[in-house]
Amino acid sequence: MIGPRSVLAELTRFGGALTGALLRETVADCTLECVERIFTPQKSCVALTVEGTPALTIAAFRGTESPAADDPFLAEVLHERQLVRHAGPARVGVPLVAAGHTLGVLAVWGAGEEFDEVAEPVLSAVAAQASIALQNTRLITILATGKDEWEQLVDAIRPGIAVVDDAGAVRRANRAFADLVGTPVTAVTGRPWLTLLPPAWADVVGRALADPGGGGGEIRADKRVFVVRAHRMAKDPAAAVLVIDDVTETRRLQDQLIQSEKLSAIGQLIAGVAHELNNPLASVLGFADFLAEAGDLPSNLVEPVRVVQQEAQRAAGIVKNLLTFARRQDQDRRRLDIGPVLQRTLALLRNELIGLKVEPRLHIEPNLPPVNGSPNQLQQVFVNLINNAAQAIAAAGRPGTVEIRAHPWLDGVAIEVVDDGPGIPEELHQRIFEPFFTTKQTGEGTGLGLSICQGIIREHGGRLSVRSAPGQGATFTIELPASHEVPAEAAPAPGAAGTAARVLVIDDEPHILYYMRATLEAWGHKVETAADGVEGLEQALAGSFDLIVTDVRMPRLSGREFYEKLNAERPDIAARVVFATGDTVRDDTMAFLARTGRRCLNKPFKLAELRSTLAAALQETAH
Repeated sequence: MIGPRSVLAELTRFGGALTGALLRETVADCTLECVERIFTPQKSCVALTVEGTPALTIAAFRGTESPAADDPFLAEVLHERQLVRHAGPARVGVPLVAAGHTLGVLAVWGAGEEFDEVAEPVLSAVAAQASIALQNTRLITILATGKDEWEQLVDAIRPGIAVVDDAGAVRRANRAFADLVGTPVTAVTGRPWLTLLPPAWADVVGRALADPGGGGGEIRADKRVFVVRAHRMAKDPAAAVLVIDDVTETRRLQDQLIQSEKLSAIGQLIAGVAHELNNPLASVLGFADFLAEAGDLPSNLVEPVRVVQQEAQRAAGIVKNLLTFARRQDQDRRRLDIGPVLQRTLALLRNELIGLKVEPRLHIEPNLPPVNGSPNQLQQVFVNLINNAAQAIAAAGRPGTVEIRAHPWLDGVAIEVVDDGPGIPEELHQRIFEPFFTTKQTGEGTGLGLSICQGIIREHGGRLSVRSAPGQGATFTIELPASHEVPAEAAPAPGAAGTAARVLVIDDEPHILYYMRATLEAWGHKVETAADGVEGLEQALAGSFDLIVTDVRMPRLSGREFYEKLNAERPDIAARVVFATGDTVRDDTMAFLARTGRRCLNKPFKLAELRSTLAAALQETAH
């Protein structure tokens, strides 16, 4: 060991060297250099603790061979937390402790002789300086890591954030704010916010900064929607945190939800209106069929009755189209012909197209192969494409035409919707199928229609594409594969019952009761009627009926409740029930009818439907 003056000089030099040490490896190297100068040991090492564990790692060593990190002597010094001195071989270990934290171990191995008592305080002094330096590097690391983590956290936040002082200069900003203003993060600091943001934003942002914590404001620019807010800083009231949040997608999702709720409300409205329309239509169509089948009509009434019959069927078809379009639960795929689906779609849109001064033209080539699909989903696609075409023509401020062509395609069917509107720029051909992309004005579209259409067609194994050029209209083409399912053989229509049957008819509409009684009695059946489910249940339990025809929606006791009570008391009689309803769009009604497995007449029904349904039901009860 060197002399006292030299020791003091080395310790002074050591302290100066540690002043600029920022890394713990640098502190460890400086420490061993000091130890080597003072003690000239055989070997020495600094072993540091691994954060969060009792293990050690060798940070630096001097000598021919480094000790192992799990050396028993190092572990002993770490455990004792005080100077440990051993002889044979001579070695001294001192724990590195600062601010209550054990940071590691400084160990020195002698050159064949023991360290004397003078060496111990010198080594402890070296260890003390090293411990303080190591603690400083630890704190610097924690501070730097915390700073990096905080910056990464702030940069990961979606809204643009900037700290603005009372002079309007930006002190700091996150990456989202820098991207919003189109300036590198490093170039934002110190610049006035007025020079960074668009001039049109100045009023809204200025009001938000003038009243931090207030309501803020909203900005619409380039089809985007931004919400601007400002918040006070607790320790610096003169500064404010400016937050600019792009809420465009959120608003679109909100609009989508509102649209979905509107459609749901419309569906419920359609269900109620259809039920109210179907009841009188059932009477009108029924009596028209009844009179048409009567052979003793005066000649001057034949044509009026035929007109009433046709117009009633037309009204029934319109209601049926509305119900088909609103019946969300009917998404089952089946073998179908595309022609009738297109015809129903145009019938549904007829009035709207007339209002837009758009002439629809439908061309369906004969002998088209059937496809597998959901008629409601396909109709949704056709409605969307035809509506888009009509609206594009109307936006041009002139009349026009929309042609719908269906023709064979490979082994399937191709449907083209062709308009003579303004056309679509080529660069938008692919984007128009992106969710939320729309060329319509704000508030006129959600940008979901074509993306949903494309999804439906893909689910059907087909493809939806577009061809267009500015000023030359647009052609949307749907290609669907043919169905290879073998069609089920149609069951023979049941014949009329050979003998008269006793029939109970339950309905709250007097005209339907009158029509059903007149029709069934004309066919030779004996008919009893009931005006609601309560009266019908009494008659059904008291009498002996071959068949019971009941409406589903009635006051006092509905058809559902009537059936459940009857089935609980007399399941043999409940097996003779046939339902008649004008409500085929409500999920609960459809689920109930499916659960019972009973036959159902959808109002308004023709005499042929009534005849075949009753004949089939009577055959079932006869067996």
